[in-house]
Amino acid sequence: MADAPGRSAQLPPRRAIIGPDGVAVAVFRSGDGPPLVLVHGATADHTTWRTSGPLLAARHTLHAVDRRGRGRAGDAPPGAPYSIEREFDDLANVVDRISAESDGAVDVVGHSYGGRIGLGAALRTSNLRRLVVYEGAPPPVTGRGYQDDGTLARIETLVAAGDRDEALATFMRDIVGMPDDDLAAFRADPVWPVRAFAVDTTIRELRAEVSPAASLEALGEVRQPVLQIVGGASAPVFGEATRALDARLMNGRVVTIDGARHAAHHTHPGEFVAAIEAFLAEPDVAD
Repeated sequence: MADAPGRSAQLPPRRAIIGPDGVAVAVFRSGDGPPLVLVHGATADHTTWRTSGPLLAARHTLHAVDRRGRGRAGDAPPGAPYSIEREFDDLANVVDRISAESDGAVDVVGHSYGGRIGLGAALRTSNLRRLVVYEGAPPPVTGRGYQDDGTLARIETLVAAGDRDEALATFMRDIVGMPDDDLAAFRADPVWPVRAFAVDTTIRELRAEVSPAASLEALGEVRQPVLQIVGGASAPVFGEATRALDARLMNGRVVTIDGARHAAHHTHPGEFVAAIEAFLAEPDVAD
């Protein structure tokens, strides 16, 4: 994502923000306007916003992160335990830093697993004003993730055998629900090898999604205004999870993008951005 003309020279387009446990989150700045933090999902990095990001940058100063273990971010030492709570802390720390620099609260948009991290961060900082989550709700069935029994084991076996390409394809096909034609197009995209290389982080995130800290009960305690966006053509489980979380939130709403699946920020950027802008500007949403 290119930096928009007119951005402030006070901060670099890319910088590292060190988290509570010493891991550096990479943050890429572009655009001009109120601050908006963008958080990518399980298989991605900040470049996932390359389609919808420029549209958002017309009205916002974007801070697109590379989460720990992704892109230009750091990671914990090999063998160190991973937990989703550390990612909650990472994002809350980024929000607090940007809030202090901009002298105001910060809005956050998260895709998929990144949306769940946004929910967790909202429980850790009052500097997060409003949150937009695209199919990032906790799994609707207590104690189970989005993957069926055996899928995660198959992915791990493929990685152990050195077939990261098929490991990522299995995730996209069997967990995300990506149709074969879309999967073939994704595999032909130059970004595919980058995503496949980092599939280890996807495995640990699949394990972490069933932790108590990432449950409906825990994340349903968020009190900030939350917009959940869901694709009308997505796998039914995403809609079920979205509705289950919305029923628990104090200040939530749901928007469906007709015809979209799990990547509306790529396939339906106009509708995706319009829903975000309307929510962030809505005067009758209590902050």
